[in-house]
Amino acid sequence: MRKIEHIGIAVRDLEESNALFAKLIGKEHFKTEEVNGEKVVTSFFQVGETKVELLQATDAASPIAKYLERKSEGVHHIAFDVEDIAAEMQRLKKEGFEILNETPKLGADNKLVVFLHPKSTNGVLIELCQERG
Repeated sequence: MRKIEHIGIAVRDLEESNALFAKLIGKEHFKTEEVNGEKVVTSFFQVGETKVELLQATDAASPIAKYLERKSEGVHHIAFDVEDIAAEMQRLKKEGFEILNETPKLGADNKLVVFLHPKSTNGVLIELCQERG
């Protein structure tokens, strides 16, 4: 893993949260993107080398909607940038981590993504991200 790529935060109202985080960070978000496969709309803020990703559900059946029902707004996941997602998946499987999706899928911000089950990572949902070529 090369760096923390982003920290994902589940929010109920993206417009309201964009205004809040713009005040907090001191600059506006640089990108909004809908990810149909995950049923979310995302917004990104750049903070140094790391991004903050706000996630709002677009469907009641989305993982973010379910997360908000169980836990309310807050940190949803930490994403790590990797050079070779397939190799990193194999390494982590050998180390005993549970991978939630066996095949990388398209995520926001031109990334291939894979998630690790929180029960294998001390309760934290971990995302691996690789830039799409």
